[in-house]
Amino acid sequence: MRRLSLSFMLVAAFLLCLPATAGAQEEEQKTFVYATYFECDTSKQKIADEVVKLVWAPAYDAAVEAGTISQWGWLTHHTGGKWRRLFYYAAPSLDALLDAPDAISPGIQKNSPGAGQVFSEICNAHEDYIWQAGIGSRGAGIVPPERGKVGSSVYFYCKMSEEERADEIVEEFFAPIYNSYVENGSITSWGWLKHLFGGKWRRVATMTATDTKALFAARNAIFAEVNEKAEAASDEFGEICGSHQDFLWNIAHETP
Repeated sequence: MRRLSLSFMLVAAFLLCLPATAGAQEEEQKTFVYATYFECDTSKQKIADEVVKLVWAPAYDAAVEAGTISQWGWLTHHTGGKWRRLFYYAAPSLDALLDAPDAISPGIQKNSPGAGQVFSEICNAHEDYIWQAGIGSRGAGIVPPERGKVGSSVYFYCKMSEEERADEIVEEFFAPIYNSYVENGSITSWGWLKHLFGGKWRRVATMTATDTKALFAARNAIFAEVNEKAEAASDEFGEICGSHQDFLWNIAHETP
């Protein structure tokens, strides 16, 4: 029997590996985020924070440990619009995201039956959104777990027929600049979220840093660099997403 050469066998092995490698590269990692934005009685909102700390946190921490959700967080208002508190949790699929309340809420109700009423009396209005993570400091489709103590969120109202072009501009022109500021330590993380369900805001740009002054210094430097290096792209983005609302948050709790 004729023996195959070593070089032929190496080439054959390489070719056999190609489909799996290509498939792995094409498979996009995804993260879906359920975010609830609360309006609260400002004289009592710290009581709501205690409910989250003592009642919600143990249940949602356990859900992260069990793999029911991938992460969750509680943010408190620093500067911005009418939303006073932001609660979010994330999962790697939309099904897992939608299944999470049925897995978590009954335990909270059983262990602390009066907590929900106390919370809802303080934070008695809210808006719900479902986002999908886009490009960010951890790559495409992932919400960065390493985040600073303060964060900004810029909520954009965009033309729905052109918002995918806005995503392309963020990935091609803005992302390299933001990533460079993560690498030099000016900011801790950044992200881009895409609307799946909820109110009028279609996209969210997030950024976190160690403190408020560091965040604003980095923000000003980033905007200046964007205007210098990608002015045309920035103008095009502004034509697509021409209205926005800024929020500055204190990141009170995040797991992981």
